[in-house]
Amino acid sequence: MIYFDNAATTMLKPPEVAQAVARAIGSFGGVGRGVHDASLSAGVAVYRCRQQVARLFNAPDAKRVAFGLNVTEALNAVVSGLLHAGDHAITTAASHNSVLRPLFRKVDEEGVELDILPVAPDASIDYDAFAALFRPNTRLVVVTHASNLTGDVYDVASMARIAHEHGALICIDAAQTAGVVPIDMQRDGIDIVAFTGHKSLYGPQGTGGLCLADGIDLPWFKVGGSGTHSYDREHPAFYPERLEAGTLNAHGIAGLSAGLAHIEELGVEEIARQTAALADRFEAGVRDVPGVRIVGGHGGVGRTGIVALNIGDIDSAQVADALGYDYGICVRAGAHCAPLMHEAMGTAQQGAVRFSFSHFNTADEVDAGIAAIREIAGDA
Repeated sequence: MIYFDNAATTMLKPPEVAQAVARAIGSFGGVGRGVHDASLSAGVAVYRCRQQVARLFNAPDAKRVAFGLNVTEALNAVVSGLLHAGDHAITTAASHNSVLRPLFRKVDEEGVELDILPVAPDASIDYDAFAALFRPNTRLVVVTHASNLTGDVYDVASMARIAHEHGALICIDAAQTAGVVPIDMQRDGIDIVAFTGHKSLYGPQGTGGLCLADGIDLPWFKVGGSGTHSYDREHPAFYPERLEAGTLNAHGIAGLSAGLAHIEELGVEEIARQTAALADRFEAGVRDVPGVRIVGGHGGVGRTGIVALNIGDIDSAQVADALGYDYGICVRAGAHCAPLMHEAMGTAQQGAVRFSFSHFNTADEVDAGIAAIREIAGDA
């Protein structure tokens, strides 16, 4: 099997990730739920992971890293906590449903006003048009750092500057970029990073969270057990406990920590270089195949390891099925939870076949993917 579905979740991970999870399952108690060794070991591991996340994003304080299930939960916490009736929000058509649906719910249930910046057919966005969307009541900008369909990376530093000039906050959905595109909260003025562990951070599923800049406060998204202040009527107001009701997934966070250690050892820039080389090799090999159309990929300020394509008018699911059953190649076809991006790319009906590479993939695997596309296109 050849795995090219890393934008959904990385299957190939550093071996240390599984080893860390196995050790944690056999030795961890509940984080903050005791002073015995099992509880303290779990707490130390979780705090070490907070420090790693803070370093990765150049956040001001590890205590402002809050863990949760995934980027979707994190984005729900941001949108639910910061937007209310009378507020205005901005996003882009590149956004995943994890951004769009929480915003749409606020529009439908509370009357929040929303503008969606269009994406051009080449996957680019107009930053002047973005600036023109702001209103006196604009409270929050929530933008996808990179499209999960085309891999185009957007200039969130410029968007943050524009947002702050208008008195708004910016939250970036870093699901596709954390670990493979440099993110610097302090340099770029990013208020909130929502991240997930199971993609290019090489962690287990069920890990992710938020990283907040100084001065950014979120209301409680959920409340309950915290391990401290148990006699208080309200959930603790201090971070990170403020956003972490209930027992943490310390076993998964231990695996995430191992994934982050791998990234620290190799470097985000080196991982980006290796991943881009694979994506470039694949695109160069299929670009001129008759009937193949590359979807986006060159409209942003950079690119992740994604190459999306279609072959003639063949339904994308049919192509993905052929790749899986006939060639043992795993890809993702369909809508990718990105309906507005597909509309912008003109692929709403056909969908697209998404190849998404990890630096754990090899040139030989990429060449096998190229050969498969050539054969399928030749049979079309």
